[in-house]
Amino acid sequence: MNPENPSVPARIGRRKFLKSSSQAVTATAVMGWPSRAAASSPNSRIVIGMLGPGGMGMNHLNRLAGNPDVEVAAICEVDRNRLESAAGAVEKISGKRPATVDDLRRLLDRPDLDAVFIATPDHWHAPATLLACQAGKHVYVEKPCSHNVREGRLMIEAGRQYDRVIEVAAQSRSARYVKRAIELLHDGAIGEILTAKAWNSQRRRGIGKTQPSEAPSHLDFDAWLGSAPKVEYRGNMLHSVWRWWFDYGAGDFGNDGVHDIDIARWGLNMDSAPVRMAAMGGKYFFDDDQQFPDTQNVLFEYLPEKKTGRPRQLMFEQRIWSPYVQEGHENGNAFYGTDGMMIFGKSRGWKLFGPRNELREEMTGSLDVETHHQDFFDAIRLNRKPSAGIETGHYSATLCHLGNIAVRTSGFLEFDPEKERVLNSPSADGMLSRRYREHWATPAGG
Repeated sequence: MNPENPSVPARIGRRKFLKSSSQAVTATAVMGWPSRAAASSPNSRIVIGMLGPGGMGMNHLNRLAGNPDVEVAAICEVDRNRLESAAGAVEKISGKRPATVDDLRRLLDRPDLDAVFIATPDHWHAPATLLACQAGKHVYVEKPCSHNVREGRLMIEAGRQYDRVIEVAAQSRSARYVKRAIELLHDGAIGEILTAKAWNSQRRRGIGKTQPSEAPSHLDFDAWLGSAPKVEYRGNMLHSVWRWWFDYGAGDFGNDGVHDIDIARWGLNMDSAPVRMAAMGGKYFFDDDQQFPDTQNVLFEYLPEKKTGRPRQLMFEQRIWSPYVQEGHENGNAFYGTDGMMIFGKSRGWKLFGPRNELREEMTGSLDVETHHQDFFDAIRLNRKPSAGIETGHYSATLCHLGNIAVRTSGFLEFDPEKERVLNSPSADGMLSRRYREHWATPAGG
């Protein structure tokens, strides 16, 4: 405990984050942290800390700093240049300069923080979320919520044990036009939906080929690695390009495709993992250091629907070298029902067609990050579930992880959605978690 403030953990060493469920008790009773309902009164400002003020992190900060109901009290970043730039931007917008730290433990030691926004590379999402929950902070975490399937399950357990709100940055879940589309699908507007499709087709840039080199002096590269395996710095590893490396990201499936796969799963009304999948893909276009596929097709099958006994299918297509739209959308969804179909694009809207391709209803719209922020803050203040809670984020991220694993193992995989284990491939099953190095942020049970 922190001797200056017994309600706050001291700088957190490498400890076990989660006890067994039989030993779990609420953080309120044991640590003296406030309950969710009392964390912020309806009229109080929510005090936040930002971890990772990079591209999307700055997107969040620019909005949060101008929100009169929010105070950005502190920013944590291991790149000094980014840290100073972010603090200056917040000060310019809000008139108050936030504290700056280069160690997550110092951020979480602050007793004034209600919540932490996590916009780091993927390999930090789960470790930072687990530590934040343990420190009594609510969490807004970027997508995909986890680096691997096992981490997602640990995040669910942490949210439950410490009674913290964890919202994943799946903005579609807070958009009115998206919710209207899903409402129609679930109400049977196109009949029974047997197949949903998601696609990610856009032109990405290559990342080139590099050799290990010295990290720039303004970057603490060892801190950036965190609990990931220790390697030498390379110029095309960060910033932003980390997502193409197995140890730090989830490829474009987990980057952009996770939004579309989440909508597809939502439309199918499937709050679980699939039972089997098959995939093909690889690097068909780019000749560079990227490790994830630039081309992949994945087919997921879910257990049969209880009423009809019919299984449901979810398809994902990715071509990140193809700057051409399909069905009018660069990234999109299609839902095929027994009495119609819906064509959906998260950045533009949707059209619902009945028999004989009759256009029955349509709606336009675009995603709004600030609306999703508000959903997070409302969940904290009103003691309710967020629109994109950690369970939601976990099941969608699981599809990305399983799809990537299926391509890497070139196999047909059978999956147990209850135990979250691959049943027919030891090598694929081993990829559901990851290798960690000895580090204070290494998750116990990972």
